[in-house]
Amino acid sequence: MIYEYQPTGVCCRKITFELQEEKIIKVDILGGCNGNLQGICSLIKDQDITTVINKLQGIKCGFKNTSCPDQIAQALSVFLKSED
Repeated sequence: MIYEYQPTGVCCRKITFELQEEKIIKVDILGGCNGNLQGICSLIKDQDITTVINKLQGIKCGFKNTSCPDQIAQALSVFLKSED
């Protein structure tokens, strides 16, 4: 399943997930800090959605109340709630 999310409060503009059951198959992020986001996408590939949420939620970027990792966690949380 492909799931797209529009992040807010960060530099990236769109997060696209390929998800299968409760697992992240692939993540693509448009905009943001390219190298850092490629690294995050590589690290969360093939990981359990809940595990990724727990690891990334609440991370802040500088003075902002959120970050790209936090937005990934928020996107996955929204996805899980929509599946209930």
